Amino acid sequence: MIAQVLISGVLSGALYAMVALGLALIYGVMRVINIAHGPLLMLGAYTTYFLYSRAGMNPFLTVPVAMAVLFVVGLLLQRTLVFRVVDAPELSSLLLTFGISIALVNLAQLAFTSDLRAVEFITGAWVVGGLALSKPRFIAFLFAAAVTTLAFLFLKFTRLGKAIRATSQSREVALVCGINVARIHLLTFGLASALAAGGGALLAVIVAIQPEMGGVWTFKSFLVIVLGGAGNYPGALFGGLLLGLVEQLASLFLTTQLSEVVAYLLLVVVLIVRPTGLLGGRST
Repeated sequence: MIAQVLISGVLSGALYAMVALGLALIYGVMRVINIAHGPLLMLGAYTTYFLYSRAGMNPFLTVPVAMAVLFVVGLLLQRTLVFRVVDAPELSSLLLTFGISIALVNLAQLAFTSDLRAVEFITGAWVVGGLALSKPRFIAFLFAAAVTTLAFLFLKFTRLGKAIRATSQSREVALVCGINVARIHLLTFGLASALAAGGGALLAVIVAIQPEMGGVWTFKSFLVIVLGGAGNYPGALFGGLLLGLVEQLASLFLTTQLSEVVAYLLLVVVLIVRPTGLLGGRST
């Protein structure tokens, strides 16, 4: 039973880490608190749903399409609205992105209604060594792990990725070195939106979707980066896996409702004991 819970926690944690990495990027590079991260995930989920239901496209193959679409949406949001609060107090970015979040949710309700939608593509589980592996969750785990790995390789080895890391460490030094910081901010927000969309696309294959689904994912993403450390990109991976394991272990011994409470208690404990996160903040 414990082994089954651990596997389920890892499968969930990989998706948490992928989504939270985008939020960590935005905060690490721009110092912007993005409350609209969850609604961007929701738009990614709807992109997959409509490509599957209307065009008959394999939902897992819609992941790069959803990421590309929301990358453009992220660029537009940053270029028109978010850039205005980059150097403002954090409360300003929180209020602005909260307003964007409300707008996106209401637009989605008008366009898609509040009905639950589902992508019924693959169901069931594989049994390996007496352990059940949910087919949609395992495939989503593989996609999430691949996208997260590519994102880390991009940040580590590419010229643009190094520019993003340099801007995160010191905007002033990055400017002196000839890095176009405004362009980096634009691309970072687009990349973070794409990561959220990828998470939403994978989530659409696992659970039913609706316009207000993003709220809980915004909270979980914040919890992940609090666990790992704000602006700490490897910390997002650690925090995501830890949250997945904690939730699954809590669901084994408690009810489903109480297992959600455990996540909130974990957030409070970490903020009290180690406010910079378990791995410390701002590590690239």
